[in-house]
Amino acid sequence: MTDKKLPEVDLVTRMQVDESVAGNTTEIDEGLYSRQLYVLGHEAMKRMGASNVLIVGLKGLGVEIAKNIALAGVKSLTLYDPEPVAIADLSSQFFLRPDDVGNPRDQVTAPRVAELNAYTPVNIHNSASIGENLSQFDKYEVVVLTNTPLDLQLAIGDYCHKKGIFVVSAETYGLFGSIFCDFGENFAVIDSTGENPVSGIVAGIDEEGLVSALDETRHGLEDGDYVTFSEIEGMEGLNGCEPRKVTVKGPYTFSIGDVSGLGQYKKNGLYQQVKMPKFLNFKTISEAIKEPEFLVSDWAKFDRPQQLHIGFQALHAFAKAQGRLPRPMNEDDALVVINSAKEFAKAEGIEVEFDEKILKELSFQATGNLSPMAAFFGGLTAQEVLKAVSGKFHPIKQYMYFDSLESLPTKSARSEELCKPLGTRYDGQIAVFGKEFQDKIANVKQFLVGAGAIGCEMLKNWAMIGLGTGPEGKITVTDMDSIEKSNLNRQFLFRPKDVGQMKSDCAAHAVQAMNPDLKGHIVTLKERVSPETEHVFNEDFWKSLDGVTNALDNVEARAYVDRRCVFFHLPLLESGTLGTKGNTQVVLPRITESYSSSQDPPEQSFPMCTLRSFPNRIEHTIAWARELFETSFVKSAETANLYLTQPNYLQSTLKQGGNEKATLETLLNYLKDERPLTFEDCVQWARNLFEKEYANKIQQLLHNFPKDSVSSAGTPFWSGPKRAPDPLKFDPENLTHFSFLEAATNLHAFNYNINVKGKGKTDYLQALDSMIIPDFSPDSNVKIQADDKDPDPNAASSSFDDTAELERLTAALPDPKSLAGFKLTPVEFEKDDDTNYHIDFITAASNLRAENYKIEQADRHKTKFIAGKIIPAIATTTALVTGLVVLELYKIIDGKDDIEQYKNGFVNLALPFFGFSEPIASPKVEYTGPNGKVTLDKIWDRFEMSDITLRELIDDFEKRGLTISMLSSGVSLLYAAFFPAAKRKDKYGMKLSQLVETVSKKPIPDHQKEVIFEVVTEDAAGEDVEVPYLKVKIR
Repeated sequence: MTDKKLPEVDLVTRMQVDESVAGNTTEIDEGLYSRQLYVLGHEAMKRMGASNVLIVGLKGLGVEIAKNIALAGVKSLTLYDPEPVAIADLSSQFFLRPDDVGNPRDQVTAPRVAELNAYTPVNIHNSASIGENLSQFDKYEVVVLTNTPLDLQLAIGDYCHKKGIFVVSAETYGLFGSIFCDFGENFAVIDSTGENPVSGIVAGIDEEGLVSALDETRHGLEDGDYVTFSEIEGMEGLNGCEPRKVTVKGPYTFSIGDVSGLGQYKKNGLYQQVKMPKFLNFKTISEAIKEPEFLVSDWAKFDRPQQLHIGFQALHAFAKAQGRLPRPMNEDDALVVINSAKEFAKAEGIEVEFDEKILKELSFQATGNLSPMAAFFGGLTAQEVLKAVSGKFHPIKQYMYFDSLESLPTKSARSEELCKPLGTRYDGQIAVFGKEFQDKIANVKQFLVGAGAIGCEMLKNWAMIGLGTGPEGKITVTDMDSIEKSNLNRQFLFRPKDVGQMKSDCAAHAVQAMNPDLKGHIVTLKERVSPETEHVFNEDFWKSLDGVTNALDNVEARAYVDRRCVFFHLPLLESGTLGTKGNTQVVLPRITESYSSSQDPPEQSFPMCTLRSFPNRIEHTIAWARELFETSFVKSAETANLYLTQPNYLQSTLKQGGNEKATLETLLNYLKDERPLTFEDCVQWARNLFEKEYANKIQQLLHNFPKDSVSSAGTPFWSGPKRAPDPLKFDPENLTHFSFLEAATNLHAFNYNINVKGKGKTDYLQALDSMIIPDFSPDSNVKIQADDKDPDPNAASSSFDDTAELERLTAALPDPKSLAGFKLTPVEFEKDDDTNYHIDFITAASNLRAENYKIEQADRHKTKFIAGKIIPAIATTTALVTGLVVLELYKIIDGKDDIEQYKNGFVNLALPFFGFSEPIASPKVEYTGPNGKVTLDKIWDRFEMSDITLRELIDDFEKRGLTISMLSSGVSLLYAAFFPAAKRKDKYGMKLSQLVETVSKKPIPDHQKEVIFEVVTEDAAGEDVEVPYLKVKIR
């Protein structure tokens, strides 16, 4: 380290950020932190906002940690690394530029980290030497050490442990890495899993304290969980009780221990899991290094952590003795490291069977500096820092080692000569893989689908490794979205000034600044990859690629890209995140199954009967409110516009049956009877909507099912999941009531293009003054479905048969010509605009219904999460996952064809859990052909032919020992053995392309050069054979 005196700098001022923003710990910017808040919660983020973090070391690993922590938001982030920038640092340090070489790393890095988040002040630590005067650490809650000499780790670690300062130490050497955590004595983990507390309805509690969940609903609890209760009748002493420890007796029952003296259970009740703090004790690094406790990162390498633990110490010993790390591929240096490891193990009395190849590789790669390893450990380390300051999620206890030796190339040479430094930005990677493999990386043509959170991290990694920078290399990236404020918290290539710009353009611009070698080698597109854009992403495009990487956030798009990759035999790298959870998948032609081979379970849905009449949890009322939003402000306006613009709309609607009356009533209300002309009209409409939904309908429900009614079985009707509601009386002084009125008024006014801006509460109250709300009388003719299992008496399939009423409604409608030029504006739901009243309406509507049914209400934040179907996200998981993806990309570039060398990854940083498995092999099918058994790959094989006739196709398959019983293309059935003989004969002479156009009655698009056919066949024994598809070249 140099003795250069460094000034302490607060770099936030350089960003011209208002002083009230920086370091503000009282208010959380929900617009910026929206997706992260759904992972961490407000309390954890407030604790983070009161914490000061120091990071020592700013090579690739250090800057990854700094980036993730800055994005997450802490009170202050301080950086220390006065060493001069070396050209090899640019292998993974994405905030360094060639012009920075020779300048202190912290001085050039800090301003660029500061740009990531205006709420996180970034400072430079002022110290001549980090190892002297250890009291300099007293002002920090967490000290992060990266690739720090072991002597310093021990000294700093011991001091910080005594002072109650949390320490996280991380190191990466080539394809090897480690992390160590010391969070002191009696560290409190507030929430060890991050999963939402489970809750449910009690069906019964016996004298032994055995609790049964309602209707055989799995309770979702585990041994050692804690629960409390509410709304129990007969054992009231359990209501609001201190949390009780659970012993699981079965999937539907659990015990809470002694319930004597609490009376006898009668009915009802809710149980609610309570997250209890867990307390952990950590050893200092000086103690732990001798008695290590490992978190296993890969169970296929169960014995690896112990070897690497000793190997890393041998590496430190070498560096201390020689003043440098071992040279790349140098056998003499490697021998010293191996012997040092053996001597250390012998001196400590550790019995370990060394794999000398691993220790040799550790020595060979010690100077290696890989972006994906920095991304993996940068994400992991930053998450541990956040755990330390927030108490949210379970920390690593205490060491974790990870390697990806499978990523080493086997088809490119490695030697001391080929791995020596060349004075280039890629030296850190060349040290591991060699110059030959670096050239391969540079000449890859890769397609990235999506430039969001995963896409940004992926492009950064690709820029660092030099992907596509060679004469034949190219990166293509497409994303149809523009940048929003909520993206900035984890899509780190974007800045506030980029909001509104296209993601692909901004991301490409950012990574070209990180690595100018990419200039001229990156192409940006703004199209969605879908069937509608096959004229853009055509055959020539796909055939020009070496591989595809998905960075998408929806299953439909992923599946389409997967089908394209299967069709064109391209390797696909797939990944995704959900909060602290992440997964990666490798799809390899003719080796593995494809992405679409397995499916996620279907999304949870609620029975309509429950939503309409019998909600019992806040999720039910939010789903109901979301539908009320759609019905009131979207679908009704769209229906009115269709009536006004389509001449035959009414006739076609009446022909459909089932919803004629409802449609006609909607049209009459929206275009005539309730059409507003003024602000006051909109207010009165909103007030009537309140009365209809929260008073009248509830009174009707209680008329049909009075509170004292019993079921056919003789049990109380209003029991178990059915909660008896009460009608509401509108009160403009009630915040929720007024919020509903205001939001509904504004949205209704939006539909009719009525300006209501600037209206205050007084205006609303004045509009209500003249209103008379008619008394409601329940209608005995109204039928309400009492149970989800019963038929719905109001189902759309039961057509309305009062012709006279339909004619009356039709005659009352205004003639569309009389409304020429008039058009409603349907609302387009947008969850992230806090000024458009969308979430305000849904929140108020949901909470009013919750008030009806005495359900605990949800705030705007939670409602937005559920109604907007928001995917929780955090930068740490994204960074880690993309690191794993690029480690697999190395293998694909090398051309590995052994499935055992590849890894699909599953991680959960909250637990923490790491699981790796080899991909599932693609399924095969066998049948007996004329020359014996034939094996086909069900995913990757296909029959390829020219545009022959149907007769020629049938004959070709007969020669293969297969009889075609059915042939289709898309939704068109082209041929079937059961067709009449004359019909089959007509088709035999047609070319396959002509057959498609004739049956589908559509021409094949000019850009399409091939057509896919699905073939159903039988073998000689008449058994069905599931064969691959047929690809026919037509142009």
